Amino acid sequence: MRLDLATPEDAPAMASAHAQAFDTPWDEMDFEDLLDGPGIFGFVVRAEDPAGVLVCRTAAGEAEILTVGVAPWARRQGIGKALMVAAIGVARGVGATEMFLEVDVENASAVSLYERLGFERAGLRKAYYDRGSNGRADALVMRLDLTTGPD
Repeated sequence: MRLDLATPEDAPAMASAHAQAFDTPWDEMDFEDLLDGPGIFGFVVRAEDPAGVLVCRTAAGEAEILTVGVAPWARRQGIGKALMVAAIGVARGVGATEMFLEVDVENASAVSLYERLGFERAGLRKAYYDRGSNGRADALVMRLDLTTGPD
């Protein structure tokens, strides 16, 4: 597998990985528009098919993971961790001192990964995710201090 810093030309692969990972995926134009924006960077992981995607925004000393997902067939292979470690490194490199993300409170494996990477629980957004006919789900807000620790 190969992890690449994304460009707008990677939008089709990013949209493909996102569609595999989420019920309400972003399309190619979403990724193209984001990657053209200031303070935005992303990564795509490729195997034979796109396997993972991450997009992050940095501004005013903060970094925010806008989306991160791994295709179901590629999970439990370290792709999520590789994406997050790469994003943490870039965010530190551009001077961000803290990073935030939201994660579905029911996504125990993702919450566990983020905690292993040093993220702490910072808040809760009630009914944040729309699950269509399954209602809404709460999001856990997590924060990482980028001024300490290796990753």
